[in-house]
Amino acid sequence: MAYFLGIAGTHSTGKSTFIEAVESQAKARGISVLKISDTATKCQESGFPILENHTFESTLWILVSVIKAELEAELNAELVLVDRPVLDALGYLEAALKATGRSISTEERNYLYGLARFHTDRYALLLKTKLDETIPLGVGRDSNMEFRRSAGLEIDQVFKHLDVPALDPHTESTQERIQSIFDMISAKS
Repeated sequence: MAYFLGIAGTHSTGKSTFIEAVESQAKARGISVLKISDTATKCQESGFPILENHTFESTLWILVSVIKAELEAELNAELVLVDRPVLDALGYLEAALKATGRSISTEERNYLYGLARFHTDRYALLLKTKLDETIPLGVGRDSNMEFRRSAGLEIDQVFKHLDVPALDPHTESTQERIQSIFDMISAKS
């Protein structure tokens, strides 16, 4: 059984950089690691809308794709690092619906939130970045700052709505918890 560490947050808030640092630390300890990322890009390449145009279908595609990728990674790794866990997609959907004045049905919302809620129990640790507008956008990132802010706020709301604790990736206590996961993995080897 692998340990799953997910990091959520709006775009260009340091998630990928953080994941790379954790990956490097884990590999230095001899822990086998796989990363899951770029799911929204793959979603768009498959023909689904993303960002301000997110729909029920595109969000569901992302949720099941992340879950599928996690299951596959678990076969070959002791630690799976998830850049944008399932909760992240819900925040982007909510921001898209607000930005465009659209809605989804109660049944669709319950389906997505239920799936995400049940799945979050698999994560050993869920982290969430905070938007720092002084950090420049990454290359090729959507430049709509209003949507970026909204996505960050909506991701916060998803965590609260589902009563999922979100840790700041940069605190000492979070770093200690990550080291504890490394210790548990090393003890099993």
